[in-house]
Amino acid sequence: MTPVVRDAVDGARMAVGTLTAIPVRVVRVDRVVAGWAMALAPLVAVLLGGLCAVVLAAALTVGLDPLLASVLAVGALAVLTRGLHLDGLADVADGLGSGRPPEGALAVMRRSDIGPFGVVALVMTVLVQVLALASVVESGALTAALALGTGLLSGRLTITWACVRGVPAARSEGLGSFVAGSVAPWAATLVSAAVVAGCLLARPGFVPALLLGLVAAAVLLCHTRRRLGGITGDVLGALTETATTTALLVTAASLS
Repeated sequence: MTPVVRDAVDGARMAVGTLTAIPVRVVRVDRVVAGWAMALAPLVAVLLGGLCAVVLAAALTVGLDPLLASVLAVGALAVLTRGLHLDGLADVADGLGSGRPPEGALAVMRRSDIGPFGVVALVMTVLVQVLALASVVESGALTAALALGTGLLSGRLTITWACVRGVPAARSEGLGSFVAGSVAPWAATLVSAAVVAGCLLARPGFVPALLLGLVAAAVLLCHTRRRLGGITGDVLGALTETATTTALLVTAASLS
């Protein structure tokens, strides 16, 4: 196994181990591996999308209502990711909503409790995801599975771009500081091209949803950089949920 292939394999393991609850033996963790892990984050979306699609299809097959089936699929996603991204979304909402300067906002985000801004962000996000997915189910289970996969790809591709060189970390410790700036721009561009190409092959009409999810996350990233000074692990989670939710919403709107 060549060094590059070994780095890529170790990065894929780290990506699965970091971004999901799936047990994976991570044998090596360093900046090179972290760069590969964040670049390969969209592969995790494919894995999660496949598993959640199975849950959705099984629920529909046994005759459950599309809304209930969507609840189970979104719930399965939360379980498979340990609620990591949802937790980050809540923390970022509380930090930004506090109106404090960067140090104070980051201190709020480090707390284990969830404040009112976090609760509202979580409720609204999960509701939109469930209702949007349920709306898409009316166009068919396969369409819904592809829509969910598109949303997950948008969310994980956002992680890749948030970790490109030039995007600083908001603090000197934590996941954000470890992965910030670890992805080369050429790698992010190559992965993005692969994701878009895959979407074009699977369902061309979903590409706008993928891209608009990235745009929504980019707006949030610009805001968090201005308010907090850079990214944290919580910011990555918030970006992921923002992109995923936006992509699902756009898909539902386009099919309604």
